[in-house]
Amino acid sequence: MVPQFFRPSPYQMGGYPGVSGSGAGTPGSMGTPGSMGAVPPQVTSGSPMTPTGAVIQAPQQQFEQSYVENILRLNLGKTGTFYMTYENNSQWNAKIFTGVIEAAGRDHIIISERSTGQRILLLTLNLDYIVFNEPLVYQYPGVVGNPPQGR
Repeated sequence: MVPQFFRPSPYQMGGYPGVSGSGAGTPGSMGTPGSMGAVPPQVTSGSPMTPTGAVIQAPQQQFEQSYVENILRLNLGKTGTFYMTYENNSQWNAKIFTGVIEAAGRDHIIISERSTGQRILLLTLNLDYIVFNEPLVYQYPGVVGNPPQGR
């Protein structure tokens, strides 16, 4: 009889407790194709699991992360005051723009000034903050817990 402390664990032998497969329990079988017991199940990061290790499939909810571009897209047509700074500019270091949001991309915002009719392309790289004088839509409609639009 081999003492317990010399006995290899199922993990060292290439298998997982409670999992059977063609390669489970045979030394050197880890990572070989077709060895069911040697490869752990694929789990999406952050997925909830039961105490036995089964992955709980949560209902898929479509939501957007709250990046500035997404928040601005939710509020197209609203007027905002955009505070921008420009380093190493001898004429003006800071500038304020007020306009209606027409579009927003990953690195830019397009606004229109009502007084002049000009369209202005602002780079988010220079954006400090934005002030709105009305409520903003922050979450996408249809996501659980979001209030209906138009209130």
